[in-house]
Amino acid sequence: MGYCQGLNKMTLRLAIPNKGRLSERSVEILKQAGLEIENEDERRLFANVKRQDLAVMFLRAQDIVRFVHKGAVDVGITGLDLVMESGLDVVIPYKLNFGRCRLSVAVPEDMGVQRPEDLPDDLVVATSFPNLTRKYFQGLGKRVEIASIAGAAEIAPHLGVADIIVDLVSSGSTLKMNHLRELAVITESQAVVIANRKAYEGCEQQVQEIISAMLSVTEAENKKYLMADVPRASLDEVRQTFPGIAGPTIMNIIGREDVVAVHVVIEKSEAYDAINRLKRLGATGILLTPIDRMVP
Repeated sequence: MGYCQGLNKMTLRLAIPNKGRLSERSVEILKQAGLEIENEDERRLFANVKRQDLAVMFLRAQDIVRFVHKGAVDVGITGLDLVMESGLDVVIPYKLNFGRCRLSVAVPEDMGVQRPEDLPDDLVVATSFPNLTRKYFQGLGKRVEIASIAGAAEIAPHLGVADIIVDLVSSGSTLKMNHLRELAVITESQAVVIANRKAYEGCEQQVQEIISAMLSVTEAENKKYLMADVPRASLDEVRQTFPGIAGPTIMNIIGREDVVAVHVVIEKSEAYDAINRLKRLGATGILLTPIDRMVP
């Protein structure tokens, strides 16, 4: 029996990748969210989460979509590219803002084409994404032969088993090492939360609670908590400069009428400029700290 289907305890079943680019990050997010996996060092295919009605399944990333679709697990973390490739009906309530990459067409550096429309017909394309690849080239009106492979598509042109490839690209360094260049992007991808439709619609509150916990971690990662003692005369400019989530928090300082304490959440990328602006406003005691979780 599954989640919210007559169990005495409503145990949510969450699938995360057992290895690869998304696995360690998924475990880290759960831990930062306060969801501690039992016997993490002895991780097997299944583990409970301490003090929670939550069970974690460690599955291949490409299998998670199918297991969620079938209802074998209720919620999963996997790549958007794998969801799109599967074509299966699952709910995608949230994107998790990590594991960003793109599914791209790559060709040998010496191939004299600059646009995918210029590719000749009857090329052999090596890829782990045959469905997305086929659909893309059909959209271009190009006739290609798909060579499905499990991984390491970059080596296929050198071995003579393919002319070009369609593969996931992050920095592009792997393509460059194999004398390939990116010709076109088919789709962007990142880690997403997926849910079984029946579980999500029947037990939305419980599903949302685990998703909210994960999002509170990913939302906080690019934020910083900034505190400073600021002259009261500069408050108008502070309010204009640091809108924050709902405006900066202003607090009186005991024994000081001319200075107030300002607390505000800022983007990590804005930290350098923010501190310099505060110093120009006469701020002192400036403190910048990370945020573990941020719940709106």
